[in-house]
Amino acid sequence: MKVLSSWSGGKDSCYALMKAVQQGLQPIALLNMMNENGKVSRSHGIPLAILEQQAAQMQLPLVAVPASWSQYEEHYIATLHQIKKKYAIQGVVFGDIDLEPHREWEEKVCTAANLKAFLPLWQQDRIGLVHEMLDNGIQTLIVSCNLQMGEGYLGKVLTKELALELQKKGVDPCGENGEFHTLVIDCPLFENKIQLPSFEVKTYENYCFIVWND
Repeated sequence: MKVLSSWSGGKDSCYALMKAVQQGLQPIALLNMMNENGKVSRSHGIPLAILEQQAAQMQLPLVAVPASWSQYEEHYIATLHQIKKKYAIQGVVFGDIDLEPHREWEEKVCTAANLKAFLPLWQQDRIGLVHEMLDNGIQTLIVSCNLQMGEGYLGKVLTKELALELQKKGVDPCGENGEFHTLVIDCPLFENKIQLPSFEVKTYENYCFIVWND
């Protein structure tokens, strides 16, 4: 079955896609929703050039769609229709773990495009998932986080020790509640490791971000 990956550039969407491939699904393209100017991803703040590197390492086309929050769902559904028509996909792979409102939304938008929603990570143990991801060769950096974690965690490679440290601090080790977001720099789906530009760290309101240099 041909599927689209709802691709954030982070560990959960990456591992979900890896699991989907193991289950016999065939990824055809990646979809990322960008902010209004189309320069960085809306969820993780990852520049388009880095997302394009990831797609190139998987030899898959990237569909990057600028959208405001108010038009997000409308643009998402319209894009699913377009990708379905162009690539004859039958489903979409998502990386969500156990947030029911997210699953409901994903099933809603897929139903609107007559597609099936696949959630390979659904309701799995979070610390167990982090260990699985690392054991299966996913290398990932923390690229944004909340104030509880702080700027000191930005740019750190996620390890089993770091996941445990976060759990002890009361932070979800998968960041499922938005405590932090990641960027995959290497995984078995990639031909080569991602080359990253230099960066600075900044705090906007209640969130800390890596700001990549051009």
